[in-house]
Amino acid sequence: MLKDPVCGKRINHGKAHIIIEYEGLAYSLCCPRCQAEFERSPQLYAKPELGTKVKRSDHLPYRRP
Repeated sequence: MLKDPVCGKRINHGKAHIIIEYEGLAYSLCCPRCQAEFERSPQLYAKPELGTKVKRSDHLPYRRP
């Protein structure tokens, strides 16, 4: 289980709305609203304990703000 850094909701890795890469870590977001909020202020929500290290072999649709 992962935790959305914006709203705190627990989500399964495969059920994330989007995964955004920020400073080498991947953050899973549950919905478009949380995505917009994260993209507006990533430095506010990007906490290392809530992200996962990005593996270049991952074939997920990462988005970099």
